[in-house]
Amino acid sequence: MPLESFRQLMRGIQGRLSISEGNLQSSQQIAFVRQMQKELKQETALYTQFDQLRVVVFDIETTGFYPELGDEIISIGAIRVQNGVICEEDIFYSLVRYEQELPEEIEKLTGISSLELKEASPLSEVMIRFFEFVKNDTLVAHHAKHEKSFLQNASWKLFRTPFKHRIVDTSFLYRVAERELSLSRLEDLCEHNGIPVINRHNALGDAKLAAKLWCSYIDKLKKIGCRNLNDVYERLARL
Repeated sequence: MPLESFRQLMRGIQGRLSISEGNLQSSQQIAFVRQMQKELKQETALYTQFDQLRVVVFDIETTGFYPELGDEIISIGAIRVQNGVICEEDIFYSLVRYEQELPEEIEKLTGISSLELKEASPLSEVMIRFFEFVKNDTLVAHHAKHEKSFLQNASWKLFRTPFKHRIVDTSFLYRVAERELSLSRLEDLCEHNGIPVINRHNALGDAKLAAKLWCSYIDKLKKIGCRNLNDVYERLARL
């Protein structure tokens, strides 16, 4: 099914989805996600020159660290980077419905209130809109294990399909470009690269910071002879 058919499918079902998060989603949603996963062209991205690579840098905010123990996604933010340039207007941001009271420390950290989350769209709808935004682009996240574990859990729980998008971890880049660097936190790496730390712990704000970090390290990697992601992975294997 081509992408335009996906869009037509989604236009046909938007506004009619009323299934609660705890139940299996509609057959239309499941079919959409499964078909999209089948059509991902991950190997192509490995050999695409950095100057021609399209990526979506994203971040999620969650209620905790362990989706298998019941922690949930409460927001997703993303921004596209094309041909090494951040597309400032090409962004995605959504809160995610959460029916319980948000822990006070999470409210303070993220600036998100329990009331906002109770009025937000359910995760199934947000994820499908997110997949529509991403299309076939490569995903990038800072220390991506957190994002990957939550998206894998949600993809199986909601759509009964594995999460197959490639997620490139920004740590792969700086481990190759600056092997002796001992920093790991997003804010520390941004400061190290002269990137002002703004809107931290907001999903879209963190995605924008990670996108700037991505661009900074892509420039550094090109200077040491890395032309694409495959070159980065080969060098990582030798570290």
